[in-house]
Amino acid sequence: MALFMVVLVLVFILALSICTALLRWNELKFSKKGLPPGTMGWPIFGETTEFLKQGPNFMKNQRARYGSFFKSHILGCPTAVSMDPELNRYILMNEAKGLVPGYPQSMLDILGKCNIAAVHGSTHKQMRGALLALISPTMIKQQLLPKIDEFMRNFVSDWDNKIIDIQEKTKQMAFLSSLKQIASVESTSIAREFMHEFFKLVLGTLSLPIDLPGTNYRRGLKARKIILTILKQLIGKRRGCQESHKDMLAYLMSKDDNNRYKLSDAEIIDQIITILYSGYETVSTTSMMAVKYLHDHPSILEELRKEHMAIREKKRPEDPIEWNDLKPMKFTRAVIFETSRLATIVNGVLRKTTEEMELNGFVVPKGWRIYVYTREINYDPFIYPDPLAFNPWRWMDKSLESQSNFLIFGGGTRQCPGKELGIAEISTFLHYFITRYRWEEIGGEKLMKFPRVEAPNGLHIRVSSY
Repeated sequence: MALFMVVLVLVFILALSICTALLRWNELKFSKKGLPPGTMGWPIFGETTEFLKQGPNFMKNQRARYGSFFKSHILGCPTAVSMDPELNRYILMNEAKGLVPGYPQSMLDILGKCNIAAVHGSTHKQMRGALLALISPTMIKQQLLPKIDEFMRNFVSDWDNKIIDIQEKTKQMAFLSSLKQIASVESTSIAREFMHEFFKLVLGTLSLPIDLPGTNYRRGLKARKIILTILKQLIGKRRGCQESHKDMLAYLMSKDDNNRYKLSDAEIIDQIITILYSGYETVSTTSMMAVKYLHDHPSILEELRKEHMAIREKKRPEDPIEWNDLKPMKFTRAVIFETSRLATIVNGVLRKTTEEMELNGFVVPKGWRIYVYTREINYDPFIYPDPLAFNPWRWMDKSLESQSNFLIFGGGTRQCPGKELGIAEISTFLHYFITRYRWEEIGGEKLMKFPRVEAPNGLHIRVSSY
């Protein structure tokens, strides 16, 4: 027994020594003179586990130790983290000067090399131009909003006297609404298989790029392959069909002179995945959290309901929400912005250095990621008095939306091109939901706000007619 205990102690000491040596070796590997202060964690894995588990607390602790610009190793990459508002604005506004998108390898692999977040320079201009043409105010007014209205009206029509998981419903809503805008006629037939694979794809984008069985990364790659097959078949059927369509896919495939941006099939497919992915995360989570915050603040719900009832009173029951109805939804827009701010749907953006550069007096080597961490700006009391309060009225002052600190929808040349489309979708959903129903939470489920805003066990509500 004594011999066993001695061996056990020796094994423990050996393991501890190896761990200490590995940590020390990794720190020495990234100890070049002039680098920002900070720690790098384990080889390969870095500090990813701490970053994902501790989230904002990890960032605050590192800032307290090393200042607002420090180094780390997260999501498989050596990374310089900026929590400095002025430096963040500089980085976002100066992409061409040694900086390009720096999203994790898992995201690049799963979303595709032609994904708008991955490309830069002239390719980015081409892909962004094609995307903006799809979601311009004219397109929203004439083609997309009628589809959104029809979908939302039907989607919430049978919720009376039911207990629903609003998290699951808003996920379905965001995906299916986008799919209907992309492929209006075929959306119903491909929705079930597509949605099942798409949810796996989303989980894979924020994972370590380790291609092993059972990992979210492996499942995400497999999901992408299946989605590619679905979209290739869809494009093939469209080419062999004489029927004309009025949806995003028809525009992307168009060869006439009205389409200035001619894309290859691979670019069309990655563009579709980009539209689905970017809209899904923001629209679904913002809609869920709006329902949550409105439930917790009855006076705000009543103010919002008053705005929508005034619009509804001017219409017959069957009349849709139209473009001219969106402008009077000023308080709705304020609720959406305040929800995005308080819940912090997006924590930051990533850039990658194409050359060694100096930032804040420190050297950032070529090939490093820069994490522009914008979460803390949302809780700055100098910008948002009483920052932890849900107060949509603060956004009724239009100047707040135009400030340089307004980074809820990104910034610089990478500001979210689908901002107004997303607002139109959430506004239409809220219109039909709050004018038809009242609801109460059941279960008191826990909410997580990092790395994604989610309710691990769902967010269940009991719905009844208003």
